[in-house]
Amino acid sequence: MNPSLFQSFFMGGFECSTHRTRSGRRLDLIDSTQHDRFAFQDYRLLMKYGLRTARDGVRWHLMEREPGRYDWSVAEPMFRAAQKSGLQVVWDLWHYGWPDDLDLFSPEFAPRFGAFAGAVAQKLLELGDETPMFSPVNEISFFSWAAGDGRVMYPYAEGRGMEIKRQLVRASVAAIKAIKRVNPAARFLQVDPMINVISRRDDPEDAPAAELQRLSQFEVWDMMCGRLEPELGGKPAFLDVIGVNYYIHNQWKHPGGDDAMIVPSDPRYRHVRDMLREISDRYDRPILIAETGIEDETRPAWLRYISNEAAAAIAQGVPLEGICLYPVLNHPGWEDDRHCYNGLFDYANEEGEREVYLPLAAELARQQKRIAAIRSGKAEFHEEWDASSSQLDWAAHLMSDRTEASREPTA
Repeated sequence: MNPSLFQSFFMGGFECSTHRTRSGRRLDLIDSTQHDRFAFQDYRLLMKYGLRTARDGVRWHLMEREPGRYDWSVAEPMFRAAQKSGLQVVWDLWHYGWPDDLDLFSPEFAPRFGAFAGAVAQKLLELGDETPMFSPVNEISFFSWAAGDGRVMYPYAEGRGMEIKRQLVRASVAAIKAIKRVNPAARFLQVDPMINVISRRDDPEDAPAAELQRLSQFEVWDMMCGRLEPELGGKPAFLDVIGVNYYIHNQWKHPGGDDAMIVPSDPRYRHVRDMLREISDRYDRPILIAETGIEDETRPAWLRYISNEAAAAIAQGVPLEGICLYPVLNHPGWEDDRHCYNGLFDYANEEGEREVYLPLAAELARQQKRIAAIRSGKAEFHEEWDASSSQLDWAAHLMSDRTEASREPTA
């Protein structure tokens, strides 16, 4: 077995979104969950439960309040906490937010982001992190739709989705180049949603449009490796590790409607293992399930389902390097501040202690042993999930309703 990219197959992701809501309020989920205040304790807590790798965020909007001047008091304590704890961190450099003085559509956006990324790489190198991994720009595909066409995220544009997609690819390319100049050993995770779209009706005229939407999930990865629109600067080496974000509502029928979502027990629901294999065959790169999770009491069942699909993919030869529980901390909802029970750990008390969701912890421990045995060749894969009697269907509808409620487009 090839050496693993990560210190652990299962890892935790800290929600670190920093975009603006409809009201104009700036989100900062690292602050809202007090993760910045209790970073060292949080990292040690992950380690205690066998999560020795994490995704975490570097908040550009706080660090560069003035062009070219970086406030290291924002990020350096977290860098040092990770180092002290022994946790491996994949640093998100852009999780939907940017400095207030900068226009997303301006020619200065990509160069500014590249300079910021290079400065972060330099600081980490000075602190002794010789082989860092970065996620330069998170979910370009989703954000370009949400902010450029769907009008559900800032800047709530319309008809500019492809423009945003190209701009963020340029920014990711600029970041990789700047980081590589500082530290050629750095690695990169390119994260986008993994989806499945099918025709709503049996009418063969509907199928091409559904397939075109499904294939759009590959556009950013194709741009990053230079297969598509090479003038954006993509190169094969820039598509280093592929991160796929997968949630229960990532499969739907086209055209949309009230019953567009495909639930797990539906025979048309595509196996996650097959989706992973398609990506592996297309790009021949290591893959990480970079975000996956669900809310409330279905959390253990969802982890069991995803772990079963991951184990099946591994048995089929897919180079799957890990599963990131995302988020690992419960957090306030983006728009309504509701308490989202979607993590392994809850809000912190004044001492930084967080209650553990024990049913999920128990399932995690079981899956850690199972996946380790399969990856090492000590055990063979056996199915542990019967999708035909899925207990996840009701949760799929619940999550879809909550997601749609938080994505009401602006007038």
